[in-house]
Amino acid sequence: MIALTLAEVAQIVGGRVVGEATRRVTGPVVTDARQCAPGSLYVARRGEHADGHDFVAQAGERLAAGALTDRPVPGLACVVVPDVQAAFAALAGEVVRRVPGLAVVAVTGSSGKTSTKDLLASVLGAHGPTVAAQESFNGEVGVPLTALRVEPDTRFLVLEMGARAVGDLRYLTSIVAPDLAVVLNVGAAHAGQFGSLETTARAKAELVTGLAPEAVAVLNADDPRVSAMAAQTRAGVVTFGTTPTADVRAEHVHLDARARATFALRTPDGGSAQVRLNLHGEHHVSNALAVAAVALHLQLSLEQVATALSAAQATSRWRMQVSQRADGVVVVNDAYNANPDSMAAALRALANMARGRRSWAVLGEMRELGDVSEEEHRALGRLARELGIDELVVVGE
Repeated sequence: MIALTLAEVAQIVGGRVVGEATRRVTGPVVTDARQCAPGSLYVARRGEHADGHDFVAQAGERLAAGALTDRPVPGLACVVVPDVQAAFAALAGEVVRRVPGLAVVAVTGSSGKTSTKDLLASVLGAHGPTVAAQESFNGEVGVPLTALRVEPDTRFLVLEMGARAVGDLRYLTSIVAPDLAVVLNVGAAHAGQFGSLETTARAKAELVTGLAPEAVAVLNADDPRVSAMAAQTRAGVVTFGTTPTADVRAEHVHLDARARATFALRTPDGGSAQVRLNLHGEHHVSNALAVAAVALHLQLSLEQVATALSAAQATSRWRMQVSQRADGVVVVNDAYNANPDSMAAALRALANMARGRRSWAVLGEMRELGDVSEEEHRALGRLARELGIDELVVVGE
């Protein structure tokens, strides 16, 4: 984080310092006292199962510079505020605003957020100091934590933003306003919370409805609910997809024996470059196109984008991780999360990889699907049969 004294932190968040106000925050901002390092700022949030104030002393033992609290706690200098979460968010927003020339990219969608965020971090990171969300840090804690990792020389900030209800993305974008907002898709994930695909689309559209006129909405032209968001934003719009009308599109997509895609990356000015992904599954073509649209807007050349996409490796665990055992069995671990779209994509990748070999799909239960749960599970069973998966093992209700 940008170095600040506790007095400066208090001024930003509207708090008061109890203790030594000149102490400097030079280490990471954390919400887990066990992760404190010398110079850290510990954010003492109240969670469902624990009160962070109970661990302020532990943060002090780890030489934290101070804590953000709603009451004074002995053993460590505190910036005391009425609402810790509100202060946490305000600090994140101000720190981002203090980085000159920083480009903020936010990604949302029913599936593919983390893979796309990882691709963005890889492509942009090859051309400038980049901070990106770790794992799936995409909520009211993860977004501020990621934003507070920026340094004075950070050029790109890549945020993953998730939503479980209408209003979530509006809140997250109020913390850090994106310069580029990517909407990947609208699917049945969390249908139990949203109630319908229409409500899901309304929630996802919040990423672009509040954009400034000089910002850019990057929208999936292959998803009608996403492409319709172009009419809901004041910002500029760039589209991506395989449809011929997309601004950034893929043509001549081919999958190799490990379901890794090769395609021609086309741009609005008639440019073309060959991309060969190291990621497994045709669904990564759409993710790569979203990344290309962002990178091209940020002035990377077509050749630089194609080269960086082709060099990118999977970085987040349990997302289409492919390994081969000594006996020749290929294991695909895509177990991080389960929703109808991601499971269907994984099954299609398995079918492509297993041509001429025996295939087994081991599928866990999909949660939070509400009234469509039974039909969505049955649909995946039908898809496994249609794809020719040899054996299906299911775990759960």
